[in-house]
Amino acid sequence: MSVDAVMHTEFPAGYAVFFGTDGKVVMTPQSVEHSSTIKVMQYGTILSFGLHAKAFSDVYIDFPADENSAPDLVIMREDAQRHGKRYGFEDVLLIAEVVSVSSARKDYDDCTAKYGRYNIPVYVVVDPYAGEVVVHTRPTGSGYIAAHTHKYGSGKLPIELADGRTYTLDLDELPRPEPGVG
Repeated sequence: MSVDAVMHTEFPAGYAVFFGTDGKVVMTPQSVEHSSTIKVMQYGTILSFGLHAKAFSDVYIDFPADENSAPDLVIMREDAQRHGKRYGFEDVLLIAEVVSVSSARKDYDDCTAKYGRYNIPVYVVVDPYAGEVVVHTRPTGSGYIAAHTHKYGSGKLPIELADGRTYTLDLDELPRPEPGVG
């Protein structure tokens, strides 16, 4: 499926749509935990940077080679400008993905390699099922040199951004799946 075709396709409401580099399109319903986790992360951007910060959820970011992504959360440089209708990866300071049952391999492996390859300064994996947040820093051509794991319920997590600002994620507020879910 071409990028143009994807951009003009209406997918069912309530589904996350993932596009693999192998051409596969995967649709999965979003869970309450997924949606609530994104809401907590968005609230963190408001508290950290104000209501009008350049922080988005599920908005396409242009990457080279048609590897475009619509991350669960992206924080852009304050001076980032759109190139046409979208922002480019060069202005990204942080990307966060929330793990779902069907996306664990993609979020932990594929995205770590991809975002490191494109020099995204901070990549955060938020895993409601493991009850942990993994913060990747120091990107390389194949991933990240540093990865630090933080448990849910361990307070506020300050994450330093490349522009000197700090994004704070409240690990006490992240929702956990109900027993038997996942």
